[in-house]
Amino acid sequence: MDKIRINDILNFSKEEIPNVRVKFNIYNGYDDPLELYKTDPDEVNIDWFLWRDRRRYFSVGQTAICFLKIGNDTWLMTCIKTITGEKKVDEINGGVGYEAQDDARYGKYFGRLVLRYHNPCRTMGRTYASVMDELEVLEILNDQFTGEDFPGYENVRLSYRQLKNVIDRHLPGWIAALQNQKAVYLITDNKTGKLYVGSATSQTGMLLQRWSNYIADGHGGNEALKELVKKQGFDYVKENFQYSILENYNARMDDEYILRRESWWKETLRTREFGYNKN
Repeated sequence: MDKIRINDILNFSKEEIPNVRVKFNIYNGYDDPLELYKTDPDEVNIDWFLWRDRRRYFSVGQTAICFLKIGNDTWLMTCIKTITGEKKVDEINGGVGYEAQDDARYGKYFGRLVLRYHNPCRTMGRTYASVMDELEVLEILNDQFTGEDFPGYENVRLSYRQLKNVIDRHLPGWIAALQNQKAVYLITDNKTGKLYVGSATSQTGMLLQRWSNYIADGHGGNEALKELVKKQGFDYVKENFQYSILENYNARMDDEYILRRESWWKETLRTREFGYNKN
């Protein structure tokens, strides 16, 4: 059976191909772009992809394709952009060096097109013409790649940024698991060790809505957390808070029972004396 190559999907014309470049993004010895992409795709699609120093990966007017390594010889196409502007080297100091716009023609493939390609060298920037015949299409995902399947309620442990990613990107497995679920949950301040026990019931909009409130303002209406955000700033929450589930229940469970379990956990973990619970 004939293999499907990338241009069978993208269909760049003979006239367009010379003006297309690609960039392969891999671990640089300090950060793994795959982990960054799971949390915030723009960290790869903008901060990594459009980065430059004195080397020039792209020129104004070119079409640029971003690939992210997700396995051995396996790559994810995360975006295609038109380069609309370029900053001077002394203006960027090794940061984002280009202005660019997503090419809407290919938007439905962003984060979904998985390809096989063996990169024989460490050169990240290449011409599309030099690699297009070797980029084999493996699959087109039903949804955008997240790299994070729902692990089961007993294994949920998310940083603020990971939870924000779940909510903002509306990750299918996670949303389905959280939106109709009641729970007793735990918020951990990883810097101080202080804990907060809360509950999600029908009165608070279930677990997805309750956690969405924390993502929106950092405190979700809790008085002690309000004081913390006022004193330390919202960024403190973003950098230090972690969210996990102590007990989970389906939508039929009585709210009063869940509130009693919430109180039991507060007493057990002594979060009124040493944590962020005031009631």
